[in-house]
Amino acid sequence: MRARRSPGEALVEQGRALHDWLADLTPEDATRPTVLEGWDVHALLAHLDLGLQRTAGGLGPEPGTAEGSRRRALEHAERFSFAALLERLDETLDRLDGSPLPPDVVGPQAVELVVHADDLSRSLPDRAPVPQVRGAVGVACRSLCEVLATRYPGRSVEVRVPPHAAVQCSVLRDGQLDPGPTHTRGTPPNVVETDATTFLRMATGRTSWANALASGRVAASGLRADLSEMLPLVG
Repeated sequence: MRARRSPGEALVEQGRALHDWLADLTPEDATRPTVLEGWDVHALLAHLDLGLQRTAGGLGPEPGTAEGSRRRALEHAERFSFAALLERLDETLDRLDGSPLPPDVVGPQAVELVVHADDLSRSLPDRAPVPQVRGAVGVACRSLCEVLATRYPGRSVEVRVPPHAAVQCSVLRDGQLDPGPTHTRGTPPNVVETDATTFLRMATGRTSWANALASGRVAASGLRADLSEMLPLVG
């Protein structure tokens, strides 16, 4: 039986899945727009290359605005062809393979790879979707659940993303932190449960809490089971 993958190994495997999927695209595909406004496939690959370069250097995501990130990616895409970026991505993944990386670097980068894999799949629906590596999805979910619990500390609501993560936190109401009653044992009175894809899309602003709830992709029970003012967690 194969040993369970470490978070770093899962990250590299997801990166390989993205690389191989992108390598199969036609030149025309590389110029197609994505579901992210202002980004085409080439620019998104440039963004992935920049992010993994930072990861290889032991650094987390570059701070700044979403527009700043887009501008850097566009400039990087002007500098390197699609084929050259694929080569760079391949070399970076080779460097990362087996390298020890701190959790605060692996987690955010796993979010980047898993979420952008989903973005690309939705952008080119006529192609097979990018494979989602279970271990990387788990790392991404746990990373964002940790952000949720850290940003909104408390124990009044339990957020579950089976089978990957579960955390307790407070809720935000009218801009104020509402810790509510503390849950200590038994079934918590306020529970939010959803699948990994929906959680990641809500946490990164791809879909809203209201739309996910209305579609039935989120189950929320209890008066305080409302994360609408707390999402997205990252841009």
